[in-house]
Amino acid sequence: MQAAFCYNKTMKEEVLRRIVAESGADALFLEQDHLRRYVTGFYSTDGYVVADKEGCSFFADPRYFEAASAQLEKSFVRVEAGGFEQALARAGKAKTLGVPFPFISRSACGRLEERGFALVDCMPALKEAMKIKTADELEKIARACDIAEEGLLATMPRLKEGMTEREAAAVLEYEMRLRGADGTSFETIVAFGAGSSVPHHETGDTRLAFGDVVLIDFGCKVGGYCSDCTRTFLFGDDGAHEAFKAHYALVLKAHELVKERLVSGMTGREADEIARAFFREKGVEKFFTHSLGHGIGLQIHEYPVLSPRGEEVLSDGMVFSDEPGLYFEGKYGIRIEDSIFLKDGRACSFMKKLPRELIIL
Repeated sequence: MQAAFCYNKTMKEEVLRRIVAESGADALFLEQDHLRRYVTGFYSTDGYVVADKEGCSFFADPRYFEAASAQLEKSFVRVEAGGFEQALARAGKAKTLGVPFPFISRSACGRLEERGFALVDCMPALKEAMKIKTADELEKIARACDIAEEGLLATMPRLKEGMTEREAAAVLEYEMRLRGADGTSFETIVAFGAGSSVPHHETGDTRLAFGDVVLIDFGCKVGGYCSDCTRTFLFGDDGAHEAFKAHYALVLKAHELVKERLVSGMTGREADEIARAFFREKGVEKFFTHSLGHGIGLQIHEYPVLSPRGEEVLSDGMVFSDEPGLYFEGKYGIRIEDSIFLKDGRACSFMKKLPRELIIL
């Protein structure tokens, strides 16, 4: 498999040292692809990162060694040949290893414990660093958002009656790839008609018909960083969508209220409540069946969480989704989603090209 790589200007050696110190471990031991990429900037499907107060080493097998050596030559990361055993040898005299408990299996922990290491969870320290995006990370996410928007704008005129959801998803993914996307952020969701009432509908063989509600939830990656966007529209107006249009207006208002009122210093719960309180006032809160948003980065679901249980304080540099929705079982669903970030205390959208007002194709 060909690696996609770019030296990670986001990670500074002093930041990594701080993560190691805050983890409470003698060394970090990372084998998860997104965490290796966060630390080194190099993507591979296999490998190990060991980091301690002495420095950082990436252990690569022959599939990646040459490419990693070339790409990381001027970085603080040492590229070494080898795998698990060599990485353990690099850990040396460490008594405690920091591993990310949410992303490591019990069997993998067992392998390390059998070698005499005590394990501590390094994910809280990584999380604190990862949730505040650097200028370089923001640039990659912005580009991923641009490509996603351009991809949907190119796809919409190509939607034809009789086309399946799978075919529409394939066109959109092609258009994003054509514009420079590394791949998709997640499985593209295309829902026609009543399928839109399921928030995470499984894209299938339903065919597009005149008058259908169309919901598309999609995103792409640039340099490993994700975008996330949802738009809902009508494929022709058959005159039978007055309730849908009224509910669409409510979702759009909730979406825009979040951008107007969300500020740094709020908790994720308070941000979620902006949209939820509006829906409550309009008597439709029970149809808002998911949280307002989630963090976006190297993974499509990161920190912070904007939900009724989200107590994390939002601050400048965080990236997350603004995606209120209403879902009426067996009839239709509506979701409007932008990827947004906090700057100078205010919410700013990455999405500049796609309209949010109801479109009728």
